[in-house]
Amino acid sequence: MLVFIIVLSILILVHELGHFLLARKLGVMVEEFGFGLPPRLIGKRIGETIYSINLFPFGGFVKLHGEDYGEKLKYPRRAFMRKGKKVRFVIVTAGVLMNLLLAIVSFGIVYSFSGIPRETKNVKVVEIETSSPAQVAGILVGDIVRKVDKKEVATVEEFVNSVEQKKGKKLELEIERTLPAKSTEVPGGIVKLTITPRENPPEGQGPLGVIITNTEIYYPPVILRPFYGIYYGSKEAYFWGENLVVALIQLFANLFKGKIPHDIAGPVGIFALTSKAAQYGILAVINFIGIMSMNLAILNIIPFPALDGGRVLFIVLERVIGKRVLPKIEATIHAVGMIILLLLLLAITAQDIQRLISAGGISGFLDNVLK
Repeated sequence: MLVFIIVLSILILVHELGHFLLARKLGVMVEEFGFGLPPRLIGKRIGETIYSINLFPFGGFVKLHGEDYGEKLKYPRRAFMRKGKKVRFVIVTAGVLMNLLLAIVSFGIVYSFSGIPRETKNVKVVEIETSSPAQVAGILVGDIVRKVDKKEVATVEEFVNSVEQKKGKKLELEIERTLPAKSTEVPGGIVKLTITPRENPPEGQGPLGVIITNTEIYYPPVILRPFYGIYYGSKEAYFWGENLVVALIQLFANLFKGKIPHDIAGPVGIFALTSKAAQYGILAVINFIGIMSMNLAILNIIPFPALDGGRVLFIVLERVIGKRVLPKIEATIHAVGMIILLLLLLAITAQDIQRLISAGGISGFLDNVLK
């Protein structure tokens, strides 16, 4: 539970901190910085801003002066609604940008400590199935396959294609064994082995019964790791962002077809996933924070009322039509959007609880969500 609260707090506070810092920087008064959704439990005024903790911990907010329709403006020059389109746009999108930055930093930290995968020309054996042709022939974990029937192989695809063509027939492997096996007298160097790939291997095993890779883990010099981390962290953030966009498109397509999604996780699901990540250590939790932060960034920029993207949409409309949408109408639309989002959150939470009970615990629940 503690890890879940910490992860949720980081995600929310970083997002709201973006709105807070840019509002202050651009001359907008921040009336309240709240963790969780109202009603307020406790609050303390520091300077001109109230910092509060609220009852529902599944969100957060920054209350800007002059943000709500009909609000009495005590400081008109510092009111959000009195600022120009560019200023409002920057403040509204700041939370999304902070979540994007958090995702990049989180992934960068993981890569800096766990190493950076990179492709090589070494097709390396990393696992061997018991009683498989590979084990019988004497292949060892760590062996590098250089040739298959005297033909050089430098990628996993080349190796797989060469073996597939010789199923049921003998073939010769030329292997580089960099270190002799500790418990045998098998020498290192170049070793030639004869092996017969299976025509009908057991499910989940290939013709030889080996798992191979041409990817290695690279550890850059310590002084360069932050730069590598930022680069690969950005690529990882893009990967998760792209996957989420595709998933959202598929989700809406299914909804239009009348298909109800069953693999969406709400607060209970996030708690279960956080608990699972915590079992694998701090780097797994940091990686999970990166994934969730990227999800939060993408979801928040969707042009739906009450979300940051919905507020951006009204600013864009103002730019297009040349005048601002009536504040009363905009406020009503955002209020309706918030109600819809809260109802959706309750529905997903109820579904999560039902699945958690029927699955008999967190492990079964995660199996259903991730399959």
